[in-house]
Amino acid sequence: MMKKIYTTLFVLIASLTASAQGWPANYGGVMLQGFYWDGFDDSQWTVLEAQADELSQYFKLVWIPQSANCGGKSMGYDDLYWFPGGTNYTSSFGTEAELRSMIQTFKSKGIGTIADVVINHRKTLNQTFEFPGESYNGVTYKLLSTDICANDQSNWTGSDGQSSKTYAQQKGYDVSSNNDTGEGWSGMPDLDHKSTNVQANVKAYLKMLIEDLGYVGFRYDMVKGYGGEYTKIYNNDAKPQFSVGECWDGTATIKNWIDKTDKTSAAFDFQFRYTVRNAANNGAWNRLSQANEGNYPLISNTFNSGSYKQYAVTFVENHDTEKRPNAAQDPLNKDTLAANAYLLAMPGTPCVFMTHWQDCKQDIKSMIDVRYLTGIQNTSSYTQLASNTNYYAVSIEGSKAKLLCVVGKTASSYSPSESSWVKVLSGYHYAYYVDKTANTAWISHASGSYEGTLKVLLSAVTNSNAKLVYTTNGSDPTASSTQVTSGTEISIPKGTTTLKVGLLVGSTVSGIQTRTYTVTDPEEFTIPSFCTVNAGETCAFYESPATWSQTTCWAWDSNNNYTGGSWPGVACTQVGTLDNGNKVWKWTYTGTLTTKPTGIIFSNNGSSQTADLVFENAAYYNRNGQKMGIVTGINLIRADVKSLDSYWYDLRGRRLEGEPTAKGVYIHQGRKILK
Repeated sequence: MMKKIYTTLFVLIASLTASAQGWPANYGGVMLQGFYWDGFDDSQWTVLEAQADELSQYFKLVWIPQSANCGGKSMGYDDLYWFPGGTNYTSSFGTEAELRSMIQTFKSKGIGTIADVVINHRKTLNQTFEFPGESYNGVTYKLLSTDICANDQSNWTGSDGQSSKTYAQQKGYDVSSNNDTGEGWSGMPDLDHKSTNVQANVKAYLKMLIEDLGYVGFRYDMVKGYGGEYTKIYNNDAKPQFSVGECWDGTATIKNWIDKTDKTSAAFDFQFRYTVRNAANNGAWNRLSQANEGNYPLISNTFNSGSYKQYAVTFVENHDTEKRPNAAQDPLNKDTLAANAYLLAMPGTPCVFMTHWQDCKQDIKSMIDVRYLTGIQNTSSYTQLASNTNYYAVSIEGSKAKLLCVVGKTASSYSPSESSWVKVLSGYHYAYYVDKTANTAWISHASGSYEGTLKVLLSAVTNSNAKLVYTTNGSDPTASSTQVTSGTEISIPKGTTTLKVGLLVGSTVSGIQTRTYTVTDPEEFTIPSFCTVNAGETCAFYESPATWSQTTCWAWDSNNNYTGGSWPGVACTQVGTLDNGNKVWKWTYTGTLTTKPTGIIFSNNGSSQTADLVFENAAYYNRNGQKMGIVTGINLIRADVKSLDSYWYDLRGRRLEGEPTAKGVYIHQGRKILK
């Protein structure tokens, strides 16, 4: 009995003194940044909660904006309140009740919510030296003017360039005697983390986020603003499951910050981001094998033998680097798909940016499916297979199988051995291959909703001569289920279908993959009346998301470029706005070529972009790149009827297969024709 007591006491003491783990080793999850700058509508707690079923299939973590009241409309980086009570947690993204509901729903679906923690600085009441006093669980928490760093140079007070200390004294206040333990920031008062009062307030705040609101971890904002040792103090007290710091700097500085936290926190791998951005923006894919200005990404095999991979949270875009209206950012200008394909293949913990998820959802879903299939983890090793200007190829060692990722302008021309690899996924400037030792079935399309006709390709990723067996009723396939060979394409019927596909070797079925599809008829769609086409005009229309500031067009064929030859091409003209807020743009070719392009891409001035679309003259494409019809221009008076195409269209502008035989009114060569 005494031994049991001692053992229990030892375990209890160990649990009380153990350091926070920072980030789990061999972690295979993917994180979503659930917001973008000024994305207030898309990041409402109720909007995010409504997507929980879909998000939970792909993301283990969702990082959301700072969730407390900032005293007005805000992205949360000027936090005023820290503790619940009254309207203190009614933020620009929803109420406290809505926040709690979302976090709980995420938890029930297997998603952990990451809090954006802003403790480098803090807003005061009405630009005074007074912080709000907050009562929580019977205790009043309040920062004081003496919790502001002695050398703070904030312009928040309207002090006309005076130091906060000088200005405070003029107003009858004192500030701390301690200087800042990190870099200063002029936007708001920098907190003195040497202060016992600051530490007490921060500890209580972070524990509340974990124990009361239900967050599983923290994203620390602007950690270069205070010493890394304080992150260790706070994490050891709150014990988050996940912690990541925004240490925006070179690799050595990031590594040193992780060390200062005693590895109780991971960090964003900024050099990974810059390396990918430089490769994609310059179309020089060999840059993926090079350090960015001498700084190797944290995940690099050559940097400290890869010992910091566990603590690397990788990304290719975030709210500070994305293209914003009227802001000088340094965005990823093109090849969004290729950048995300590389991100989701490599070690580290990938963090997908919200707008990329919205714009490229089906591709990113499939990429994540492959990552989970092969078991890529934050500590996985990798081997470079090819590196040149046109493409880059890398093999990553997953816990279940190897993944070969190829990105670049000629990614499709890289041909690994068919005896070892099976191509499971490809798109604009990227391809994924899985090695045959995976011994699994594969389905080409990710789960989700599709319009029109859906055909999926079934593949056997195996060295054996296995057949594939499948069911469409949600039951596990058996030896008596429908059999097909690898490479067979099957049609998914209208409605909701759960497809399960497995390998059949002898009488044994293994490697079962599952997808759930909802297939519907295309929505009834009428091309807006403000879309018009002039006689003989080469043009296209694109319905962009409401958040796009300037749509640009890139159009080409095998011999020519119709948009200047310099990415992202030429600016389109906004011709109208739909009731849902989406903007409609028109591109018109103004050159002298008499041919027409075969391919077209629309982008948000080079950042978010569509996939590689098939060009058809006067076509109207929706935000997902689907062609919704042809703008016929039937209301225009045309003198040159011979220049019009010979296709037949219904009154909604949809092209028909051949001349119609049913009675009705149709459009042919710019005129209404009664059959």
